[in-house]
Amino acid sequence: MGIQPFFFSVLLLLFHSTAAAPVGVCYGIVADNLPLASNAVKLLKSNGISNIRLFNTDPDTLKPFSGTGIQLMIGVPNEVLPSLATGTVNTSLDWLHSNILAYVPSNQVRYIAVGNEVFLKDPFYTPYVLPSIVNLYQALQILGLADKIKLSSPHAASVLSSSSPPSTGTFDPYIRAVMIPYLQFLEDHELPFLLNVYPYISYINDKEHIPLDYALFGSGTKVQDGGLTYTNLFDASIDAFSWAMEREGFGGVTMVVAETGWPRAGGDAATPENALAYNGNVTSRALKSVGTPKRPGVGVEVYVFDLFDENLKSGDEYEKHFGIFGHDGSKAYDISFN
Repeated sequence: MGIQPFFFSVLLLLFHSTAAAPVGVCYGIVADNLPLASNAVKLLKSNGISNIRLFNTDPDTLKPFSGTGIQLMIGVPNEVLPSLATGTVNTSLDWLHSNILAYVPSNQVRYIAVGNEVFLKDPFYTPYVLPSIVNLYQALQILGLADKIKLSSPHAASVLSSSSPPSTGTFDPYIRAVMIPYLQFLEDHELPFLLNVYPYISYINDKEHIPLDYALFGSGTKVQDGGLTYTNLFDASIDAFSWAMEREGFGGVTMVVAETGWPRAGGDAATPENALAYNGNVTSRALKSVGTPKRPGVGVEVYVFDLFDENLKSGDEYEKHFGIFGHDGSKAYDISFN
């Protein structure tokens, strides 16, 4: 009889380690030549894509998702944060009803991403992130949805002052005063830490030290970090965040990669072949729950950027060319999401 609890625990571990992590796609709309959102929804369903990240609450984009069963991560634009943070809970209730629940049912909303890459990159909005999350959380409690719709705020890799090797992962001391209470709220309410990870950007900014093979999940580069061996920059980036949170006492907070991808044009090493190598590996490893060297067998939920090219995006030319699908619905390269 004494061995049964142990045997049951082993079964649970095996089940957990083989369950697929969700894979989604980011649907950006900074373009003037995109197909209708209703056609985009048909494209998603025909390719078995059941999780989507939207960066704002544009009604024309949201409405076609209603009743489809596709699960959504919906973004709150940075410029909305001050009004949510300084308003009452009723302000957040009104915002939720007017901007999200008026267009899609609550059972299709998986996450609300409150702001995007605010800390360090858009610092004016930094003091408004956590108060906005708190007010939205209380609003969701009133609606009975706080356990179903998860709140968080996606962060760029730049919030880490050290990340290589991963075990040195440390949050930038400049934002520690806001990061610690933010992490505490996530832990207290079992909310995920959202991160945006772009090995492509790391590679083009530091080719001298980052081999292309390492950024693309090749087999020719290995990085030893104590007893852990890294064969790709994606795993190393995620584990650097794991170490950073653990260093602050929040090692139990789960992580979701809210944005990652590789461009297929417009920059060095931006080719369809490399985009397939990167995005294909990210997707397949999530579906197989490969995990990372620090957390093996713990699948990492990912959202791959981007559904279509976005021809009005600012910045470097490659920013416009992350599209996995052409506007006619054809695949830019042969990637599978299931």
